[in-house]
Amino acid sequence: MAAVDTQRTDVRAEARYVRAAPRKAALVADQIRGRTVPEARTILTFMTRDAALDVRKVLDSAVANAEANHGLVGDELYVSGAFVGAGPVLKRWRARARGRVARIRKRTCHITIELALPSGEAIPAPLPQPEAVPPPAEEAPAEEQPKRRAPTREKAEEAGEEPKAETKPATRRKPAAKKTSGEAAKPARRKPKTEEES
Repeated sequence: MAAVDTQRTDVRAEARYVRAAPRKAALVADQIRGRTVPEARTILTFMTRDAALDVRKVLDSAVANAEANHGLVGDELYVSGAFVGAGPVLKRWRARARGRVARIRKRTCHITIELALPSGEAIPAPLPQPEAVPPPAEEAPAEEQPKRRAPTREKAEEAGEEPKAETKPATRRKPAAKKTSGEAAKPARRKPKTEEES
C-alpha cells in the first residue's frame, strides 16, 4: 500500500448553511479567487452585494486558522480556492389572488475558502496545542461539628440538669385586608350630634 502524503498545501475555512443564494455568493467568490489576502479584503469591503459580508467572514476565519494553527502571516497568503456549493432549500409560501399560493424558495449555500503560500510550499504542520492546565484542587472543607441540641426534659432529668423552658413558636399575623377602590372612595360617615353633645 502506498504511503499517504499528509502535508497539505492549503489552509481552509468553511461556512455551512449560509442564508444566501448559491449563485449570488458564487459571483462574489469569483472576484477574490487568485488574489492576495489584502486585495481580497479590499474587494469584499467595497463590494455592494450582500453575500460579500458572508464571504468576508469566511476569509477572516481562514486567515485566523492559518495564523493560530500553523504560525503563518495572514497577509503573505493568497486565495487559492473560493467556491460555493448549494445547501438545502427552505420552502415557504405567499398568498396570491383568488385564494392561490405562490412558492418561495429560500436557498442556502456552503462557502469554502482555501489559502496557500505564493511559493507553492507545503503548509507547515499544525503547532502543538498547549496542554490544558488542570484546575487547582479544592481543599476539602473541614468537617463541621454537629450542633448540640438542648437536652430534652427526660434526658435533662436523668443528667440532673434543669431543662430549658420551652418557647412557643411565634405566630404570624395575618395582613390587614386591603380596601377595594369602592370602599376608599366613600367618605367616612359622621354620627349626627345630639343636643346634649353640642
